Amino acid sequence: MKILVVDDDKNIRHSLRRLLEYNGHEAVLTEEPKAAIQVLRDEPAVELVLMDMNFSHSTDGEEGLTLLRQAKLFRPDVPIILMTAWGSIDLAVRGMRAGAFDFITKPWNADVLMERIRTAKQINNSNKDRGQGAGSKEQENTTCPDNPLAPGSSPLAPYLQGVRLPSLSHIYSTVARIAPTNAPVLITGESGTGKELIAETIHRQSKRANGPFVKVNLGGISTSLFESEMFGHKKGAFTDAVSDRTGRFELADGGTIFLDEIGELSLASQVKLLRVLQDQTYEVLGDSRTRRTDVRVICATNADLRAMVAEHTFREDLFYRINLVGIHLPPLRERREDIPLLVEHFLRKACAADNLPAVTALPDAIAYLQTLPFPGNIRELKNMVERAVLLASPLPPPKGGGERLLTAADFRNEAQTLSDSPLKGEDSLPLREGWGGSLSSVERSTIAACIARCGGNLSLAAKELGISRGALYRKIEKYNL
Repeated sequence: MKILVVDDDKNIRHSLRRLLEYNGHEAVLTEEPKAAIQVLRDEPAVELVLMDMNFSHSTDGEEGLTLLRQAKLFRPDVPIILMTAWGSIDLAVRGMRAGAFDFITKPWNADVLMERIRTAKQINNSNKDRGQGAGSKEQENTTCPDNPLAPGSSPLAPYLQGVRLPSLSHIYSTVARIAPTNAPVLITGESGTGKELIAETIHRQSKRANGPFVKVNLGGISTSLFESEMFGHKKGAFTDAVSDRTGRFELADGGTIFLDEIGELSLASQVKLLRVLQDQTYEVLGDSRTRRTDVRVICATNADLRAMVAEHTFREDLFYRINLVGIHLPPLRERREDIPLLVEHFLRKACAADNLPAVTALPDAIAYLQTLPFPGNIRELKNMVERAVLLASPLPPPKGGGERLLTAADFRNEAQTLSDSPLKGEDSLPLREGWGGSLSSVERSTIAACIARCGGNLSLAAKELGISRGALYRKIEKYNL
């Protein structure tokens, strides 16, 4: 791989040349922007650029940003990794906005830098294959596997194993392309859409599949406990530290760490997380020795992180660090074509689990379900189907045998029970015709019913609803429950 290095410091240029050549790459060195552009014009074999952001006594980075924009004009296909000091992270963020692939801080860690280079090459090659003449490859990825979502410990995994949802073909393709890389992934979508399942699938299809998959619900970790939970602590590090504790990053070493609900993280904790993601180093509380970790990071959130960045409640540099590859899972109400397949699958699972005779949903039942808003998404649909199997009185099979039948009335009764709840909110959001309630009232009633079902145990209710305790507290306050 031929790599262009652009830096005005001679020692840095030659240090990078030795590192790159030791790892089997060819380095082309330049010390100023004009020469770099000439190399990009004359050397079509250049596949990646490592560039500094300052080339004179000025430290505002404008020279680097100008070079970055020019390089993307001449060679938009070439990924660019920026090199900047830790104190100039804001400058790197401006570069990411302008089209840079990634950034790394000086002084760099050689292993981390080479890993970033490998990831950039893998992602870039994958994008090229997708865009030119790789239609057969993409088609193979999206149509061949009978079980695209690998089984795992996600709450939805046992229910979706073997199901190929028609609306998610592009997501299956993306997972197949990025899983073999070490690129950080950000999965977004509402609660209940299957974000954790996608994260497990990426891990199981990656080269780290034999390593650990460590899940962390960041919404359930307070700022005061963040370092202890994530990095560990030594006995006596603080008052309640009666024994050593292994942190999550150490547990995930050699595998994947899944940071769920990253939008819940406080600004103070975001700084600490950014540091370990940037350098892959951390310190255990009570121990001054710096430790290294080799993990792939997959994050998930149901929050709008871009809006949070604009509101200064989420760090922009952290957003770019975790969002090298983004996957968005649309809510179930936006992919109603999946509902018939999901209903059939959940019916079969529910009957098998309770050793009940087979049940089929009639077309009018499917049509009715396709009108519902499903604020709880796939998880809510699964619960509704299971309740219908257990509580409804399916029609007997027609003469000559066959399966018992569920009608629209069986599911309408469940929806009516929710909408008749006395805990009904006035502040409503209109929904499509055919639904007599509102998204707010349905969510409020669903939460109230779940809390009652769990006997007031909020931890259990939050787990059943698929949200953090913190998120549940906010919902309780919002709806005055």
